Amino acid sequence: MNLRKKLTHHYFALAGIILLGTLLRFWHLDLKPLWLDEVLTAFFSLGREYNDLPLDVVFSLSTLQELFTLQPEASCRDIAQTLAQESTHPPLFFCLMHSWLRFTGTEPLAWVLRSFPALIGVSAIAAIYVLNRLIFSPIAGLIAAALMAVSPFAVYLSQEARHYTLPMLLIILALLALIPIQQRLYDQQLPSPWLWLGWGMVNSIGCYVHYFFLLAVIAQFLTLISGMIWYRRRLPSGSWSAVALVMAGMAVSYLPWWGMLLADMGRQETNWLPSPNSITPVLQLLVGWLLMVIALPVENQPWWIVIPMGGLTLGLGGWIIWQGGVGVKRLLQKPATQLATFTLLGFTLAVLLQFLAIIYLLGKDISVVPRYNFVYYPAICALLAASLTVNVETRHGASHGASHGASGRRGVGMQGRWAIVLTLAISVVSTVCVVANLVFLKPYYPQQVAENMTIEPTVPLMMVMGYDDLQDIGLGLSFALALENLPEVGSQESDRAIAFLSRQQGYDQVWQQLSKLAIPSVSQLNLWVIAPGLKRRDYPQHLAIANQKSCILDPSQHYRIGIPYQLYRCGQDLA
Repeated sequence: MNLRKKLTHHYFALAGIILLGTLLRFWHLDLKPLWLDEVLTAFFSLGREYNDLPLDVVFSLSTLQELFTLQPEASCRDIAQTLAQESTHPPLFFCLMHSWLRFTGTEPLAWVLRSFPALIGVSAIAAIYVLNRLIFSPIAGLIAAALMAVSPFAVYLSQEARHYTLPMLLIILALLALIPIQQRLYDQQLPSPWLWLGWGMVNSIGCYVHYFFLLAVIAQFLTLISGMIWYRRRLPSGSWSAVALVMAGMAVSYLPWWGMLLADMGRQETNWLPSPNSITPVLQLLVGWLLMVIALPVENQPWWIVIPMGGLTLGLGGWIIWQGGVGVKRLLQKPATQLATFTLLGFTLAVLLQFLAIIYLLGKDISVVPRYNFVYYPAICALLAASLTVNVETRHGASHGASHGASGRRGVGMQGRWAIVLTLAISVVSTVCVVANLVFLKPYYPQQVAENMTIEPTVPLMMVMGYDDLQDIGLGLSFALALENLPEVGSQESDRAIAFLSRQQGYDQVWQQLSKLAIPSVSQLNLWVIAPGLKRRDYPQHLAIANQKSCILDPSQHYRIGIPYQLYRCGQDLA
């Protein structure tokens, strides 16, 4: 096969991989209901603020459409000010999402919100291809793109209306600059100012997208400085000055938000993370690695599904880790790939050490949140792809440098081919499970809550949420949106109402407010009370509601999903 045909096949394969990744990310994009964090993304990105919320009053589900309408007059400055007062996130992603919603509109809400991160996720596939092509080989680039295209973890992040795929893309771009910087430095060449500038700008932008991007920045500098110390005799003049200048420029660029970062670190919204329990966080981090490639349904499943699925996950995941380890060892033995491999390993290790410091020194177990692994996922994906590629190259193929690319003659053994095929097949099956809502289930299960609340669809329904902060309100809104999306059987949307009642002075305040609300008179009413922090025994047996008969607690309809919710039957006898 001549060179032109090889290149044609190569780029057709890349186009097919990107197309597959696009289809997987947009497949059933709005199947799952918006959950708490996504609701808050929508709220802030639409240009809304706390004062826009209808609190301590009863409103119908139809009001949600008004609440989730775009405020086109809101500027990025307005959104940043709202986030500074009411949230714990930097503003750039929300500003970009606001511009995206102005372009696309807001209907259907879940689809348009998630389509923006999904598009960025597709861009990350192309970026990881470029990264691995330049630092390893074109074949390694294709394998990296394929792994990211079908990764259950990457698809999960892409289908979240949150700021995870954008920093992931920026981390790839940062590595794409960092490794050439190192290569030039260790070849006794001072990198061009444009390369330093591009690297600094990408990292500065990322810090305004997600606070955890700072961990990636620190990891990059630790990796770079460690290498410069090791190769200090080979560095050209001005190397340390250039690094110091980039660091200073990044620090100056973040001055407008530095005070908010320090303030957000002490806010109560960050206190939801549990304290670490012995070595459990380490084990959870290891599971997080497996989830990047294999994720089979084990959440909320019966034991006869959990046991075989868990066994398959551990068995296949262990085999993939072993394959990767063998490949990394070979990469370190090849001069052409040694520096890139050390850089990716060093970056990953530096991020993991920072994770462990947050877990054990700050007492916040971030290992319980697998999505935070986006910080080092690109490095893991690049390394795994390169290791699988080098595992299948014969001695003849290995004699060619990484730069020879597709024109190099490479022999690929059947065993190596099947290792790649099996890894990709496992990921495809896992991604189908993600898309089908069998894996990475939405926290607090808004769909399940909505279905439980509509056990009697012909009876008018009212949902009351006791709130203490915006997080509680966002959670209640996620349940309300799930209720709105359920089909109406024998009832009208006006028969479903919502109320957010303050619990800052305890639940006695909630019960008193409830008795004074202006509620339309109906013969029957199913009243669902969501009460964060309230124990089951503390729910009163009777509740009084304005214009209604006494509401009686139904002991058979009590649920807990991290928070409890209880049914009261109003204006009817318990049967």
